[in-house]
Amino acid sequence: MRKYLILLMGLLAGPALADTVATPQQPAGEAQAALPFEVAPAVVEKVDYERVLNGTVDAVNETTVSAETSGTITDIYYDVDDYVNKGDVILRIKATKQQAALKAANAAVAEARARLSEARQEYKRVKDIYERKLVSKSQFDRATASLKAAEARLQAALAARAKAQEQTENTVVRAPYSGIVKVRHVHLGEFVNVGQPLMTGVSLEKLRVNVDVPQSLINKIRKHKQARVLFDGDHKGIPVKDLTFFPYADPVTNTFKVRANLAEGVEGLFPGMFVKVAFVTGEKKQLVVPEQAVVYRGEVTGVYVVDDNGRVSLRQIRVGKTTRDGKVVVLAGLSEGEKVALDPVAAAVWLKRSIGREAKQHD
Repeated sequence: MRKYLILLMGLLAGPALADTVATPQQPAGEAQAALPFEVAPAVVEKVDYERVLNGTVDAVNETTVSAETSGTITDIYYDVDDYVNKGDVILRIKATKQQAALKAANAAVAEARARLSEARQEYKRVKDIYERKLVSKSQFDRATASLKAAEARLQAALAARAKAQEQTENTVVRAPYSGIVKVRHVHLGEFVNVGQPLMTGVSLEKLRVNVDVPQSLINKIRKHKQARVLFDGDHKGIPVKDLTFFPYADPVTNTFKVRANLAEGVEGLFPGMFVKVAFVTGEKKQLVVPEQAVVYRGEVTGVYVVDDNGRVSLRQIRVGKTTRDGKVVVLAGLSEGEKVALDPVAAAVWLKRSIGREAKQHD
């Protein structure tokens, strides 16, 4: 009895001592069917060999909106760190001058249309008389020229009105895409000229990571064209949509610039963040187990192994990286074909209860 109590206390105190702790032996098949958790074998698979390099997150869309007309700032609706939807009005410019110019342009269009109507009537009248040979050809030519001139004046008036309309619309400044205001360059009541910066915004929908790749790795990375972004201890990482390779090396550092383009809507990343990028440079066969089978207790990493007789034991292992498909590379402590519990919590409970039952039997 004392022996089994010591074993049970050791298991509760720390799994690092549990390598030698196992359930009592049971008939093969009967024990396997009775286990309250699923198991999976450790298998040897081809695993991508990766090289991890440092990178910096960058926004694909970072824009400074500038004034396209001059005037006084009358309203500012957003400030730094505010989120703006595409098409939202971010500020307004006083439009008195622009609206006056638009009214004048509308009047000019109306006048040009009246002149054109008059020229058409005159052209039709002169043409009828000319066909009866009652006026000279020079008079008919003048009527034709007057008609064409009236048509050209109307086109010029319409163009001037379109320009005035655009200038009026430019007094209402809208966001070109959804994003966050990074810098506000103007203040309420300030007079701005054409081309003066108003606000700088950045979109978090489309991000990329810039990496300087040593020339010794660039050809391997070009060949495989696969990578993932690692940050905040996430071993699986974020898959990279595609890679953009700069066709030249930096003459000072002898590195090639590579952009890892991410899918839209990635959460947790912001421009300027420092991250790591794992580039695939080859592959090799390694022993792997499902990630959910691995249990971490302080500095000890292990798995619950189930042998052919249904005996459950906690075994310490040494692990490598986590693959993109959710498997952990086992470097030592486990052999191919050995079965591991996919629910470590259920396996631990099962092991403790089995030891307790064995202790009662020997009491």
